[in-house]
Amino acid sequence: MAQQQGRGSGAVVVLAAAVLLCVLLHAHVAESAVFTVGDRGGWSFNTNTWTNGKRFKAGDVLVFKYDSTAHNVVAVNAAGYKTARRPRGAKVYNSGNDRVTLARGTNYFICSIPGHCQAGMKVAVTAA
Repeated sequence: MAQQQGRGSGAVVVLAAAVLLCVLLHAHVAESAVFTVGDRGGWSFNTNTWTNGKRFKAGDVLVFKYDSTAHNVVAVNAAGYKTARRPRGAKVYNSGNDRVTLARGTNYFICSIPGHCQAGMKVAVTAA
């Protein structure tokens, strides 16, 4: 009889650990914020100042909404951002409704359609 009680308490401990793990995972997801780049205007020209006054952290999600027949989103490095050129191997998004999770540090994005980045269709987002 004592042996059966021991098995029952072991199951309770496992169940409690599983519930705790679920709560912790949910808390981490709940901490992440979702931002639509350009707010209501979406990913368009002059979004290079969109980050002003906003605070970002690693794990936050940027949503890029745009006309996929006219624009794209390219994750670039600092040099690509400065020169408005897509580096070899850069990740290109082109769905018109792209979700990108921010890494710690500065995350750079441009539109690689000729002239668009130079017209302000770029954004640098620093995540703590």
